[in-house]
Amino acid sequence: MTWLQPYPDSLLDGVPGTAPGPEARYEATESISLAFITALQVLPPRQRAVLILRDVLGFRASEAAVMLDTTEESVSSALKRARAGLRDRPGPAPPPPGSPAEQDLVARLTRAFEAGQVADLVALMTGDVWLRMPPVPLEYQGRELAARFLGAVSRGRRYRLVPTRANGQPAFGCYAVDPADGRAHANGLLVATLAGPRISALTRFESGVLPGFGLPRTLPGCSSLPDRMIWVSMNPAR
Repeated sequence: MTWLQPYPDSLLDGVPGTAPGPEARYEATESISLAFITALQVLPPRQRAVLILRDVLGFRASEAAVMLDTTEESVSSALKRARAGLRDRPGPAPPPPGSPAEQDLVARLTRAFEAGQVADLVALMTGDVWLRMPPVPLEYQGRELAARFLGAVSRGRRYRLVPTRANGQPAFGCYAVDPADGRAHANGLLVATLAGPRISALTRFESGVLPGFGLPRTLPGCSSLPDRMIWVSMNPAR
């Protein structure tokens, strides 16, 4: 499977948010989200191509028609069907970026993850949550499998999450603490896909993407951090 790499939200500031034509296009943050990319897979190839050219990249219908060797009428028809297909995809909408609802969910996720409270973390997830780790071809779906996997990877370890944003969604630089000196070393980037008040997917990307988000490879030891950032041992048992 080919994965979209996480894209820093800070680079979206210059992306225009208004539509070039009479029909309003999708917000830029929605059009590059991991949830959006996943939804694209259910569309026929022509509809998918038209949607990306028009709503993501902002090309005019005439330009898209030339690229696809078809007519403007065909492009407009395919775009209408593609938009309808995405609107009909199941699942509640995520809370608006930066809203109190999103901030509350992010805060609870961070507390549970850093404290190693696997049960509390899983309780924030939807029943059909997905855990993914591209490019590793392993996926876990459902709370039960999520709990088993998170319990296994957290046992005997401590982590710290540094908040950022990727693909229009909450994201975190994930760092594993070295028990020898307390320094925290890059362990990957976590991107949380939200559905209403819950997490519908948690995708971990490899550490090589962190520099693009301005995140370091290593964090200082616990002794140099404020009291509010003192870590506790990861312990999946309740």
